[in-house]
Amino acid sequence: MANNSDNTQQPELSQLLKIRREKLAELQADGRDPFRITKYNRTHTSGQITKNCRTEERTIVSRGEEKQVTAKISPLDSQHVCVAGRIMSKRGMGKVGFVHLADMDGQIQLFVKRDILGEDEYARFKKLDIGDIIGAEGEVFTTQTGEVSVRAEKIVLLSKSLLPLPEKFHGMTDTDLRYRQRYVDLIMNADVKDTFVKRSKIIASIRSYLSTLGFLEVETPILVSNAGGAAARPFITHFNALDEDFKLRISLELYLKRLIVGGFDKVYEIGRVFRNEGLDTRHNPEFTLMELYQAYTDYNGMMDLTENLYRHVAQEVLGTTTLVYNGVEMDLSQPFARITMVDAVKKYSGVDFNEIHSLEEARKAADEHHVEYEERHKKGDILNLFFEEFAEEHLVQPTFVMDHPIEISPLTKKKPDNPEYVERFEFFMNGWEIANAYSELNDPIDQRERFRAQEELLAQGDEEANTTDEDFMRALEIGMPPTGGIGFGIDRMCMLFTDSPAIRDVLLFPTMKPLDK
Repeated sequence: MANNSDNTQQPELSQLLKIRREKLAELQADGRDPFRITKYNRTHTSGQITKNCRTEERTIVSRGEEKQVTAKISPLDSQHVCVAGRIMSKRGMGKVGFVHLADMDGQIQLFVKRDILGEDEYARFKKLDIGDIIGAEGEVFTTQTGEVSVRAEKIVLLSKSLLPLPEKFHGMTDTDLRYRQRYVDLIMNADVKDTFVKRSKIIASIRSYLSTLGFLEVETPILVSNAGGAAARPFITHFNALDEDFKLRISLELYLKRLIVGGFDKVYEIGRVFRNEGLDTRHNPEFTLMELYQAYTDYNGMMDLTENLYRHVAQEVLGTTTLVYNGVEMDLSQPFARITMVDAVKKYSGVDFNEIHSLEEARKAADEHHVEYEERHKKGDILNLFFEEFAEEHLVQPTFVMDHPIEISPLTKKKPDNPEYVERFEFFMNGWEIANAYSELNDPIDQRERFRAQEELLAQGDEEANTTDEDFMRALEIGMPPTGGIGFGIDRMCMLFTDSPAIRDVLLFPTMKPLDK
């Protein structure tokens, strides 16, 4: 790449850049400036030419010896086509040359012969560089070695590449550079392109599935005066026209619930949210969230919807309900496990919080098991710390962890038979939290008390605590029906479905530290 830090290669690189600019200047002087071309009438992509090929056995003569090859025969065999794309390789160049041309679907080979192209055009063809974008027209055929190709009768340079691509055999392996220059990463690494094609298909499949269930997709504000609906620290920005500070949303929840109040019984949104937190393999400060709310159901309904949705998307996008992540199989075809948080902690730590009745007892258990907690933490917070410490990593197969403590669930309905806990679940796979769902709290009096408790935490220094949203409170006082809601982390879902090791691998342009830092 042009910013290669190896100083020993800089003179060679500078010479390559100089040569490419000289070639461009020569083209411009000859009236062949590629940047003046505004369109090209491509008739077919590589995929359309190579899709649904039939095969046949052929005998060829190579270096005086007969060989059997399996030839692919395109359905477009002998048809005249116009293709376009980026030159990824060139070989030959005596009287005959071969080029691999890359487009969105893959690659197609061009067979370029001087006798067909003409003396002058063939000389211009030989000056083309790896990375140049060209259009070519000619007849589809299968070469002696069995590869579907286009016999080029005319080639047009559509864009001159002034920076060389990474060297072919080593590719683009610097992870930081791949994320910063995703455009080059997509050119050089076919599996990266495939990941983002699958991501697009995953989101399209979610939308299609929810549409069949009668859900309405909506859009809600990103700039908000009160960033609520999650435990996270927001980004703050200044709105000059109003001379007011606004926040970037950390959740989609509170506006979507307003729509449930307004009479939309099934709503969802897929959009970016922003949380002012650290970077690691599963966290990026801006990420894609899908939140969904359905009137007249509860968290059990959300579990059923989640299970069916995951199964549907896997089958439609991957063609299987078995996911393989980092060599570990996860089976979506079987009923997803359901376990309470208390039972999960008991199973993996041996501590039974049904037998712990006070904050002092919870702290004692934490001390005995070396679970760190803060002075502000209550019994329910410590239960959650036990869960994170001992249970999460074991939840590899699809699992719903239900009935969370009220202290960590300020927007959730209490369990009628045990008000210390709420009707909430988190969906886990591969030891990761993938989704979070509630039987939504619709009691405005209870909700105000929960907000008040959150503001006390905020005053004690908890920067992730919620503040009271008075307009949302007004909506609840008008009346919200019993409602089930869920939030899906789209990026983590895409990581699982594409076997990607880090969240940056499924974000086209992840947040990066500035190079000068």
